[in-house]
Amino acid sequence: MPASIRYLSAIDVAACMPAVGERLRLAERAMTALVKDAELPPKIGVHPRPAGSFAHAMPASIRPPGGESLGGHDLLGMKWVTGFAGDPTLGIPAIHAVVILNDPSTGEVRAILDGGPITAERTAAVSGVAIRLFGRASARSLQRDGGPPIRAAIIGAGIQGHSHLPVLGHLLPGVHLRVHDRHPERALALAAAAGRTAGIAEARAVSTAREAAADADVVITAVSFTEPALRGALTLGWLAPEALVVAVDYATMVSPAVAREAALFVVDERGQFVVNRDAGLFDGYPDPAMTLGEAIVGKIARPPAGRVLVTHLGVGVADVVFADAVLRQAEALGLGTMLAG
Repeated sequence: MPASIRYLSAIDVAACMPAVGERLRLAERAMTALVKDAELPPKIGVHPRPAGSFAHAMPASIRPPGGESLGGHDLLGMKWVTGFAGDPTLGIPAIHAVVILNDPSTGEVRAILDGGPITAERTAAVSGVAIRLFGRASARSLQRDGGPPIRAAIIGAGIQGHSHLPVLGHLLPGVHLRVHDRHPERALALAAAAGRTAGIAEARAVSTAREAAADADVVITAVSFTEPALRGALTLGWLAPEALVVAVDYATMVSPAVAREAALFVVDERGQFVVNRDAGLFDGYPDPAMTLGEAIVGKIARPPAGRVLVTHLGVGVADVVFADAVLRQAEALGLGTMLAG
């Protein structure tokens, strides 16, 4: 065992989280690593009571060719994450997680980090990669030429809804945002936070998910996995003809028909998607055309017409990449609590 292990609380992690532009770069690195440099199994899971709960182990290893000599370094670690329904009235979040980083040459534990902020920010950053790749270019051209503003929607006003705000403001400056949540007070709080976010020109809460999605250029679905009433509720009739839909809630919200009829259907990691589809979580979904990493490496452009669906299930590689960046900043600043090895 090492002489000491650095523990980073949620406050420490937040203090050391890179700025949004760097988070987007880290997310892109994680997605491209999945093409050739990373090793990870599909999530290893168990399902405790109550119904709908889960606990996942997400180990990951990255071995970039050439290592430090080519500007990269090996990474090894794992996220342990649980998902329970939670109770918003008690302030209990639905997701709890820790990330463990190991020395990739010796296996010794380097650090233990609270995984909550990492999960939130790496998920939003991966959505940002999807928006940068497949957001409708014509919408941005219209805005520059004095046309209508870019419109975005967030359905689900939990932690993920909040973490996506700076990404939208950074990538879509001047965006007009509509938000919806089944708890109106949460939607109002998210809209208020959006109004304070750089780059978001206007934000308002709306009473239905369909109203939020209507005519939006970008639709982000981030509802709770424990809302069966919403299963497949978002259908083709809700969407603009060239909408980009970014689903961070698996298939909770998005109908299989949206995936089948999309001009392009993309996932973050193919193997994990297939395993989850075999388990019944993506019944009726087709095979994805590509992964985000493949789109980046292959310089794949958005189709000239039609909708694009990007579904990212969350991969341990992204957690490890973000945790490493956070840890390096914490080491530089001397933050965290040192635990005896």
